[in-house]
Order: sequence, then structure tokens, then C-alpha cells
Amino acid sequence: MKQMKHLKGLLFLVGGSLIISSCSLFGNRGGKPTNTNPGQMSTATGLAYNDEDGGGFQVKPFEGQPDAPNTVFIEGGRAIMGSFEEDVMSSRDNIERTVSVASFYMDETEIANIHWLEYMHYLAKDSSQEVYAKSLPDTNVWIGKLAFNDPYVDHYLRYPGFRYFPVVGVSWSQANDYAVWRTRAVNVQLAQGAGEEYAETDGRIPLESGIVIPSYRLATEAEWEYAAQAMLGTQWVEELQTHQRIYPWDGHALRNPFGKQMGFFLANFKRGRGDYAGIAGRLNDGALITSYIYEFPPNDYGLYNMAGNVSEWVMDVYRPLSFQDFDDLNPIRRDGFLDEATGPANKYNNIDKDPAGFTSLITDRARVYKGGSWKDVAYWMSPGTRRYLDQDSSTATIGFRCAMIRAGSNY
Repeated sequence: MKQMKHLKGLLFLVGGSLIISSCSLFGNRGGKPTNTNPGQMSTATGLAYNDEDGGGFQVKPFEGQPDAPNTVFIEGGRAIMGSFEEDVMSSRDNIERTVSVASFYMDETEIANIHWLEYMHYLAKDSSQEVYAKSLPDTNVWIGKLAFNDPYVDHYLRYPGFRYFPVVGVSWSQANDYAVWRTRAVNVQLAQGAGEEYAETDGRIPLESGIVIPSYRLATEAEWEYAAQAMLGTQWVEELQTHQRIYPWDGHALRNPFGKQMGFFLANFKRGRGDYAGIAGRLNDGALITSYIYEFPPNDYGLYNMAGNVSEWVMDVYRPLSFQDFDDLNPIRRDGFLDEATGPANKYNNIDKDPAGFTSLITDRARVYKGGSWKDVAYWMSPGTRRYLDQDSSTATIGFRCAMIRAGSNY
């Protein structure tokens, strides 16, 4: 009897060890390998992973995409892109069409003055004087020949009282440079925290390491509009949505209809000619210019100021007929599309390629910006509205926020 008990115990241990080893070899999805648990050997060749003596293929531990500072996850899906507001400008440049947008991450807020000053600080330490000079915002955007906004020229960017107000006077090109620097700064910190070595020359950490984030960048126009609409809040019974949205919130009004904040404005915008904030003692949005980046309620994705405060740069080049020439999966309008022909066949003639035939204000340098600002009326609060400006120009009404892909995702 004792021998039988010992034999049963031995069989139990052997069986348990086989189960454990199979889990460790092939993950925990029914014995199949997964991204986070690839097992100890290749399912294609049977060769062992991470065999240093045999020069084996290295498979690093992976727990998913690292959290990126200040970002919010935006689950992708189907949406109707385009303006639902009456086209009072008669621009007809954003007609409704159905598209699908992949999941991505987006900054919770606009990039603030303190973030830009941090950027300038490290450029001053690590870069040339020329690079640092290129990073300086144009604070003269506040100057107006008929307006006394001169104090903002010196104070808005650097005074501590404006630390968490959106940075302005930044061009599309400068915003892209910031995104490149921010990516490297975050990834180097992640690599150092993980004990990984990285190239001192360019700070490049291999993607295979799994410890770095994808690149920060400007959102595409489709991503920005999708995130601003936040149709997640209208979902009802599987794929049904109860309504579309004119603004990043429900309803046709610009005041909060609920709770203790009932009657308060939901965005920082201009009510009409000369009316930026209401009257003393009864200020409505509480701001003559920009406001605190967390001032107003976030939308259903948790994003602040997707309408009002400042307009925001997006990645796309501007074309008035982008709604006709588009891909319905992750659409973007890049430079060069339909721009190669010369003469009448070229709708979007580039002045650098054919100066004699140039007949339009729209070139490859015209970039889209979205959302209304503190100086815009309610019409521009609608996510579907769009305008454009030269990529190296800046104003006191345009800022930006960053986005990034959700790596390793098929939705």
C-alpha cells in the first residue's frame, strides 16, 4: 500500500510538472504562446529563446505598452467625420463621411507654458544655440496695433501665474519638433528605469525591448475629430448611437445643463463682438484670453478643452476637397497627393514647383487646425469645423496637444 501511495504521489508530481512546464513554454491561452508569454522556445523551429551560450534569439519580457505621461486611451472604431454644424462660412470643405479610426492615445490637455519652458530648458543644456532659438515661441503674437495686450508679450509664457495655461505663438513645425524631443526624453527615462543600455549618440532604444513608447506626434485630423466628438457617451445597445454631437458634449447649448455647475459655460469662447467674458460680477467663462488647462469639464474620453481655449494644430496638410480624396480607414491628407501634375490638371499647385502657374493660397505648407479658441464664436466649437495656416506661422489662438499610436493593436 505504501508503495502504491508513493507511486501515485510520484505520478501527481510528474503530471503537475508537465502542466507547469507547458504553461511556461507556451503561455496560458490554452497552451498557446502569447505576446506577453511567448514561451521558452520557437513554435516555428523549436530553437530555444534567450540561449546566450548558443547565441539564441533574444525575446525580452513584455507586459504591454508602457504608460505615456499625460495621455488618455482613445478606443478606436467607426464614426462619421465632418461638420454637423450649419455651414455658415459656405466653405463646404468637410462634408460628412463614414470612417474608422484605430485606437490611439492623446494628451489629456493642451501643452502648457510650463511644459514648453521645460523643453526650452533642456534644449539650452543639450543643443546648439541655433536649435534653442528655433524653439522660442513668438510672444509678439499678442501685439495688436489697436489693442493693448502688450503685458502678455513678456508675462504670458514665463510668469508663474500662467504656468498651466496653453502655450501659444507656436507654429506647426515647432510643435512637431517638441514631439520628437518629448519622445526621446520619455524613452530615455524609461530605458534608464529598466536598466537598459541605449545609444548615447541618438538615444535610440530598440523597439524589441518592449520598454519604450511609440513616438509622440500631432494627431491626424480624423483622430482629433474622433476624440473631440467622444461618441462613446452616446452608445446604446451594442452598435447603436442615440444621436450625433455638434459639440464635444450633448445638446445644442454651450452651458452645463446638469448638477451644481448648471448654467456655467462648458468652454472658453467669445460670445459675440466685444464680449469675451461677460460683465464684472457675473463673468460667464471667466477668461478674457486663454484659461487654465483643466478649467472646464472634460468630454467623455476625459479630454479637456477639445472646444475653446485654443485651437489646435493637427498633422494634415489642408485641402478643400479632402472629403472627396480620402481613405476610409485611418484617413490623413499628406503632402504630394495630386500635386505632381502641372498646369490646370493640378488642383493644388505648389508655388515652389510651378511659380508661374500658382493661383491658390493653398500650398503644401498649409496645415489644418481644429477647434475654436478664446477669440472665436460658438460656430468654431464644433469638432467638424476646420481652418488652415502656414506651417511656420503662429498666433495667440493656436496651441497643440500630442497623440501616439497604440502599438500592437489591431483595433
